[in-house]
Amino acid sequence: MTTPSMTPGQDQAREARQQQRLEELHAALIRALSAQQDLRYRGHQLELQGRPYPLRAPHLHPQLGLDDLGSFRGVVDAIALRLRHNNTELHRQWLPAPPIARLVFELLEQLRVESLVESWHPGSKHNLHHRFSSWCNQFQSSGQTETHIGLLLFTLAQMSWVQLGGGPLEETTEMMIESTRMFLLREIGPAFGLIRRHRYDQAAFAEHAQSIALCLNGLIDDLHQQQVGEGKPEDALSEDTKRTFGLLLDLEAGDDAGLAMAEHHQQSRLRQAADALNYQVYDSRFDREWPAHKRVRPELLVRLRDNLDNRIREQGLNLNVLTKKLRHLLVRPHQQGWRFGEEEGRLDGRRLSTLVTSLSDRRVFKQEQQEPKSDAVVTFLIDNSGSMRPNMESISMLVDTLARALERVGAKIEILGFTTGHWNGGQPLRHWQRQGRPANPGRLNERCHLVYKDADTTWRRSRRHVAALLKDDLFREGLDGEALLWAEQRLLAHSAQDRLLLVISDGCPMDTATRQHNEQDILDLHLRQVTGRLEREGRIALCALGVGLDLSDYYRHSQLLDLSQSLDNKVFDEVLSLMSKTLTTKKNK
Repeated sequence: MTTPSMTPGQDQAREARQQQRLEELHAALIRALSAQQDLRYRGHQLELQGRPYPLRAPHLHPQLGLDDLGSFRGVVDAIALRLRHNNTELHRQWLPAPPIARLVFELLEQLRVESLVESWHPGSKHNLHHRFSSWCNQFQSSGQTETHIGLLLFTLAQMSWVQLGGGPLEETTEMMIESTRMFLLREIGPAFGLIRRHRYDQAAFAEHAQSIALCLNGLIDDLHQQQVGEGKPEDALSEDTKRTFGLLLDLEAGDDAGLAMAEHHQQSRLRQAADALNYQVYDSRFDREWPAHKRVRPELLVRLRDNLDNRIREQGLNLNVLTKKLRHLLVRPHQQGWRFGEEEGRLDGRRLSTLVTSLSDRRVFKQEQQEPKSDAVVTFLIDNSGSMRPNMESISMLVDTLARALERVGAKIEILGFTTGHWNGGQPLRHWQRQGRPANPGRLNERCHLVYKDADTTWRRSRRHVAALLKDDLFREGLDGEALLWAEQRLLAHSAQDRLLLVISDGCPMDTATRQHNEQDILDLHLRQVTGRLEREGRIALCALGVGLDLSDYYRHSQLLDLSQSLDNKVFDEVLSLMSKTLTTKKNK
């Protein structure tokens, strides 16, 4: 029996899921090794206390599919050592301005902290050695050592690694860099000879590392000038060298703000505080909130429900097992009065007379009576954009099954959806056109919010209404930021101990008319602003399931959902793991 080949989209989704699982494992290991609890990957970038934690050293960027597991383990150990032994403020004070000097300084500091691995951690030392050696082999194989600048930087990396106790070089590498090493030692000898002595003192080490970095920067500048004077083409850093050596710095910027702006994935976050505040609605008179089942003919709703039930039965899901796992996640002991007449516990003042009348009777105590109970409200907020339509059957089965299991453990459930009234703008767009098309009008479509099941209605009474998720013509475009605000208001109306908002979406917000007549990222920035505020305040636990797309750039807690195969217990375990991590983070705030 042959296995069907995967489509390009499925293959990309599988790789994205592997990347996300690897990043989650990395973050967990780094937290354990560095004792930094508020550290995670977001948008494939490492974050510490909600802020980007840049990794400038060239060997700290392994690639999935290119590097082996040992390399990824080495990077985890290297990052943990950096967090433990590097003072960020002190590092920033000594960081030189020229780009090449910054690159060299970052490399030297990373090799310094890696040299501080404890002798009783031989596994970590092996991982660090393996990763650095693998990077060296890749750099040589790429041909970058054939350029003057590539060989100069590579030679310094090898020299520093050996000087700081990394280990002996391979014979071929030592022969290749021998003449360049002798040249460098004449230039940086005094400072280079002291870096091992001061590796336990970051400030003293930084002084010598800065001297080495500036010297190397000067050598490269001199090489450029010499080549220009001789009429030869400049041996500048090629694009391949930048990528292979990991030059992640902005070559035009000279200060910390410039470095931050050089990272494209951070540009939106730096702008969101200012730009997203300009989000406005041009005309809200046409906004609607509908009970979703009112938009579907009753006889069609019955057929949709029957189809949904049949598909759920075909999956063979074990609802009892799912309920037990949710009970372990959400159920907590709650006080349910007292038990009196006990022989131990708290003294019951009303039975003190018993001590006088019957000295042998010790049943004068009371004990607090506790009963396991769930005090939670869970909202599923489903993106009803057109691109979600092909996956809606699987999403309906997932949400319906989770709702049934959650209700069994005593949680309240809400199932909400969001879309727009029309494609490419509706009545607000026409009103704006009649008013002379003023600049930056804001949102130009009518908002449509759908309630498939409210929190106060049981699943049994709402089971037919949930099937409205399968109605095709309810799917248009999406205003994610406003939908989150709406779901937040509904959640905060319930005084539950645990309030969880689970978003299910397949991409960024989209309303064509709004994007065309405003700044193109207005909806994107508004979503980032809303999620950022919700995560900072912590009044509700927020997480997201990405349907074929990684949503970690928008949500701190997210999971890539693979719906290309049938739903099974593994998919539900992934959802429960996401819920557990999100609720745990909220409790720790």
